[in-house]
Amino acid sequence: MESNRIIIFDTTLRDGEQTPGVNLNLTEKVEIAKQLEALGVDIIEAGFPAASNGDYAAVKSVAETVNCTVAALCRCITADIDRGWDAVKKAKKPRLHLFLATSEIHMKYKLKTTPEEVFDRAVSCVQYAKTLCNDIEFSCEDASRSDPEFMYKVLQAVIDAGATTVNIPDTVGYKIPNEFGAFIAAIKENVPNISNAIISVHCHNDLGLAVSNTIVALQNGARQIETTVNGIGERAGNCALEEVIMALATRKDLFNLTHNINTSAIYRTSKRISKLTGVPIHVCKPIVGDNAFAHESGIHQHGVLTNPLTYEIMTPQSVGKTESTLVLGKLSGRHAFSAHLESLGYHLTKEKIDDAFARFKELADKKKKITDEDLEAIVLDNASDIPQLYKLEDFKLTTCANSLSKIEITLRCGDRILSDVYMADGPITTTYSALAKLTDGQWPLASYDIKAIPEGDDALGEVVVRLRKNDRQYTGRSVSHNIIEASILAYLDSVNRAMADVQ
Repeated sequence: MESNRIIIFDTTLRDGEQTPGVNLNLTEKVEIAKQLEALGVDIIEAGFPAASNGDYAAVKSVAETVNCTVAALCRCITADIDRGWDAVKKAKKPRLHLFLATSEIHMKYKLKTTPEEVFDRAVSCVQYAKTLCNDIEFSCEDASRSDPEFMYKVLQAVIDAGATTVNIPDTVGYKIPNEFGAFIAAIKENVPNISNAIISVHCHNDLGLAVSNTIVALQNGARQIETTVNGIGERAGNCALEEVIMALATRKDLFNLTHNINTSAIYRTSKRISKLTGVPIHVCKPIVGDNAFAHESGIHQHGVLTNPLTYEIMTPQSVGKTESTLVLGKLSGRHAFSAHLESLGYHLTKEKIDDAFARFKELADKKKKITDEDLEAIVLDNASDIPQLYKLEDFKLTTCANSLSKIEITLRCGDRILSDVYMADGPITTTYSALAKLTDGQWPLASYDIKAIPEGDDALGEVVVRLRKNDRQYTGRSVSHNIIEASILAYLDSVNRAMADVQ
């Protein structure tokens, strides 16, 4: 690998899925993996196979689908390593990613073990993993709070044992940039065999410094960066792929670094992952937020109209953000519809195309102008492979001037038809109270979000619902021209996900 080539290790499917409320099914994970590969990432960390049978199945499916490197996360436990290898062994380029904490606070309170035991365990597990897979990454969890001398010793030993990449995580987002840059430089200076491995960094965003820390790590010799799309992940999230990539692209005058990311696919990837995870993108989010290229100030507007460079340091087109409109209507045929889906990066089965086409036709009868964003909402709304235990058959909502609402609602559950009439204050409270009664569950509502896709009088309504069940959150989403229908379908999607997880 040339010295200025950066490896992009994406952990959206692993660390990103640890975002509270995110629970992706197998089909959605494979869909995201395909999009990440189209974006140009080098390595996809597909999950933690030992965590659950569902995670194992998803990692295995991703490994057998994409052509780029697929990594499985494993604790330094032989059973984890075996499970991880079984999940990725059919990948064209498999990787085992082992991790073990090296900070005093983690060793004392989490692992309840000694530094000597951690050292021995790290070495023996890397040696064992190397007998299964040639590509081994080892992470010193909580590296940024570890004793440097102990960490140098561990890194040297795991490289001798066969690790080809050593990862230096800022697990709790503790370091500030000048510290973290010096931290990486010191590793290069104090680990004698460091040239035999690639230095990777995995920065969390607890202080809002994940992108900055990643960039200074690159300036000090790191050549793999671990990111998530939209910066999703534990707590405040991870280093945002789109932000660090566009920082490098925009400031080429400072960086002589190359990568394989197709920046024109960034916006589409961001939107797709936001929809599938149910995690909204803040309007002021750099690169991909709705306001990232918006100008309200008269002075700014004048400047941009005269020369966009006055207030835009990159073009919307450089990240794939366009005002493209789907020039299809109610008379359009399935062939043209399918071809346009492929141009947007969706390669669906015949059954999925038929379902999406039927929904497109319904929408075309109601909307004057259909955009690519409308179409993506339809496709993604139909992407789930979660068993539909509860299905909506019919509903009728009546609202009165005194704020009371009444809903008559019918669901199908297998061969049973479930009906109820419920009255309460407000349409959503009434609807969700009726649904909770019909689904025989105590489903505390964690959040309810609604937005228009795209903006305008004839916009689709997208609803994202998070319900709690047994200390977990389950995210459901749906789109419809009728916001009450979207609310019902999103609620049922969340319930169906919870029931599938329980069964």
